[in-house]
Amino acid sequence: MRSAILAFTAGAAWLQTRPALPEPTSLAGCVATAIVVCVILRGLPRMVIAGVLLGACWAALLAHTALNDALPLADEGREIAVTGAVASLPHRFDGGVRFQFDVAHVDTPGATVPAKIILSWYSVSAADPAFVQPGERWRLVVRLQRPHGNANPHGFDYEAWLLEQGVRATGYVRPAGARNARLAAWTPDPGYAVERARGWLRSRILAVLDVKPYAGVIVALVIGDQRGIDQGSWDVFNRTGISHLVSISGLHITMLAGLAAWAMSWLWRRSFFTGANLPLHVPAQKAAALAGALVALLYVLLAGFGVPAQRTFYMLAVVALALWCGRITSMSHVLCLALGVAVLRDPWAMLWPGFWLSFGAVAAILYACSGRLGVPTRGWRAGLLVAARTQWAVTLGLAPLTLLLFGQVSLVSPLANAVAIPVISLFVTPLALAGSVLPSPLADLVLGSAHLGIVVLVWPLTWLSAPALAVWTAPAPTPWILVLALAGTAWMLAPRGWPQRWAGLAAWTPLLTNMPAAPAAGRFDITAFDVGQGMALLVETQHHRLLYDTGPLYAPGASGATRVILPYLRGRGIGRLDALVISHSDLDHVGGAEAVLQTVRVGQLISSLPDGHRVLGKATRPARCSAGQAWHWDGVRFEMLAPDNASYANPRLKSNARSCVLRISAGGKALLLAGDIEAAQEAALLHLDADRLRADVLLAPHHGSGTSSSAAFLQAVAPTVGIFQVGHRNRYRHPQKLVYARYGAMGIERIRTDERGAVTLAFGATLDVTTYRATHARYWYGR
Repeated sequence: MRSAILAFTAGAAWLQTRPALPEPTSLAGCVATAIVVCVILRGLPRMVIAGVLLGACWAALLAHTALNDALPLADEGREIAVTGAVASLPHRFDGGVRFQFDVAHVDTPGATVPAKIILSWYSVSAADPAFVQPGERWRLVVRLQRPHGNANPHGFDYEAWLLEQGVRATGYVRPAGARNARLAAWTPDPGYAVERARGWLRSRILAVLDVKPYAGVIVALVIGDQRGIDQGSWDVFNRTGISHLVSISGLHITMLAGLAAWAMSWLWRRSFFTGANLPLHVPAQKAAALAGALVALLYVLLAGFGVPAQRTFYMLAVVALALWCGRITSMSHVLCLALGVAVLRDPWAMLWPGFWLSFGAVAAILYACSGRLGVPTRGWRAGLLVAARTQWAVTLGLAPLTLLLFGQVSLVSPLANAVAIPVISLFVTPLALAGSVLPSPLADLVLGSAHLGIVVLVWPLTWLSAPALAVWTAPAPTPWILVLALAGTAWMLAPRGWPQRWAGLAAWTPLLTNMPAAPAAGRFDITAFDVGQGMALLVETQHHRLLYDTGPLYAPGASGATRVILPYLRGRGIGRLDALVISHSDLDHVGGAEAVLQTVRVGQLISSLPDGHRVLGKATRPARCSAGQAWHWDGVRFEMLAPDNASYANPRLKSNARSCVLRISAGGKALLLAGDIEAAQEAALLHLDADRLRADVLLAPHHGSGTSSSAAFLQAVAPTVGIFQVGHRNRYRHPQKLVYARYGAMGIERIRTDERGAVTLAFGATLDVTTYRATHARYWYGR
């Protein structure tokens, strides 16, 4: 059975790497082959082959079903009236609210809308009569688009997440006056009832804790909604390796289920005093197991049914079922059954780190600890020893996976978890749960105590996370390095008596010595990120790195840096930038600068930012970009072509006109980064020295706006490739059709990041261009 489940999971995982789904006829052939295999073969080969085929077929069937519910291209951007119910807990953000909406009826003739959509409603606050609640029935006028997200290496795949959620369109509510109306305060549905309960609990917690700094952590512990935790807190939790505790984790669910089981067993055994004689009808063990499973299910539903919560509930349910059926089952069977149910229900779950870390942690504990703890002993020392061995197994067992998924491992995690696990699990979480349902003023006292516990805990965690050595950063391992490291981990966690367990560390050598890849001397690489409507490019030479612009600011605490650039740098194992160039002060270029400066060591900041700009105060060596600046790194020449010093003294100039124009060249190849300069600045550059503008690749000035990329400028640059960093369906309509056509008429290859994802260019003897959506093609892209 275990082999079959693992093979089924492998087949489903394989499908998630495919650029296209197999046709229905191919699926039917796979199912027929699996049936033939089951008839002809026996033993392990039958389990493995049939399991892989059926896993891939099952995942493909669900994918076909989900993708068939699509928004037609003709309905993108069109005003459509829909009627339906608010299906999720609304997320409040500055300027509005975001929620999932189940469409029951499309009121606009001829329009087609998927059953599930995500809507943003701007200019709506909690005090507004139009503020939405789960389960309410509304008629709304919306504008929608098909699922689309930024596509970058080591980045979050928003399109895959939407597919997993069953959401096939996103959009916003139009300010349509009376046409937007609440039709009913409640729509009967179990899912809506759960979401309404989650909303009620969140409201009670926030009403008590008001603006306290860690109110979002308390909300996350009670209902699993982590969106209220600020980025600064996440940085501390991630660097200390305790982020798994700041949610409804498997540990918390097991603890609550165990408490419920113990209470039920205690009451059940004492039912003789009531005359009920319940143990004579149902054994106390069975009643306790059922109570624990039901309480776990309730808590998991409140958690939003995330993967770690699912895994814990499925394991508890399997144990309870085995107890009721009188079957003895091993923990490995329980874990595999939980894995099988999770994949059967949601084959996309394995796309996320939580899936691998959750099942991997339990697998590491079972492998390292089950049946290997020696003679049972009593007392607190024995408990500490068991806890220490468990933490050692989890830390060591998950290190290779953590590096693969996040590009870093917390070195202070064992110490931080030793402090945080008892504080959060035994003190903060029980108080948070109790306080969320207790009446006032008891709720104020209990929730205040829970929040105080977080405050006290964060102080040592902040101290632990401060040193640079608190986190080990390395490039994400390649498949062969990962397999070798996992084999070494299994060797080191083997039971006592296994020969030379320390020798397993030798298999970690490639993992420990893995260094970021870099071009050879005299060459340079460029990564133009897909950050939406903004600019951000990483320039790499043999021993140096420069970041040109940092992308837009999406929302407070969320920017092109936090969502795209920093995950990429972590995945590559890059912890230092030699220079950061901010072309000018527009938010779509400087939006992520503060996050970069706070997270990564930056040698020098070069910018055209005005004096007093807050970003300048974050840098250690700020300097102005100015025409004439030049330097060499590893055989690569960097030249600043604009702006001139006189432009800083002209108050009438827009920030675009002061964009830092940087030319990078080596080996007869060149790249021109023109920021947001417009036709006047292009003409000035042509007047000074048109020959210096020559480049093989041009970053389209001002995202391809109608005020830039003049014909004379393009003729002088004469690029073979033009890159347009633009947002999908952006409101500026960049690139302008006329400008885009001008590039094409001149024979310039046009690459749009919104269509092709991040662009990687290798400048050497030849120019090699690759795009992320082509090299990392997935069947859900553009669907």
